[in-house]
Amino acid sequence: MSNKLRIDPATEQDLPLILKLIQGLAEYERLAHECVATEATLKESLFGARRYAEVVIARYDGTPAGFALFFHNYSTFLAKPGIYLEDLFVFPEFRSRGIGKALLVHLAKLAKERNCGRFEWWVLDWNEPAIGFYKKLGAVPMSDWTVFRVTGEALDRLAGEKV
Repeated sequence: MSNKLRIDPATEQDLPLILKLIQGLAEYERLAHECVATEATLKESLFGARRYAEVVIARYDGTPAGFALFFHNYSTFLAKPGIYLEDLFVFPEFRSRGIGKALLVHLAKLAKERNCGRFEWWVLDWNEPAIGFYKKLGAVPMSDWTVFRVTGEALDRLAGEKV
């Protein structure tokens, strides 16, 4: 890692920056209309009594450049935890400086330190630059799996089912 680049765990003081990074990612992924995160909701889920995720911030020459938000999942087959990368984003003006790779390397090292059996994430099908980048790092697509999701009214209905 360049001596100009530093990656550190986020603190509560980083909440405005974390929100700005999330909003930047949402715009890049053409999903800004779905982004309803606020500093208050992030504070509760990232720094509250029960922390659901962790964030690391990349700073280049002291200036915020990008972030990764991740949490632990679990593999029953491996009987080990894993790290799931929910979001990785680098501000456009800091791209092509190795910051995205440095964030992934940082999380891979963290996964090894925490005795994780895997490190995984999703990528949008249309995001060819990211797909090519991940493949160069040795990541492989899990083409034999389909992601399912229940949200909003469907989640309400399912939770209200009588069994």
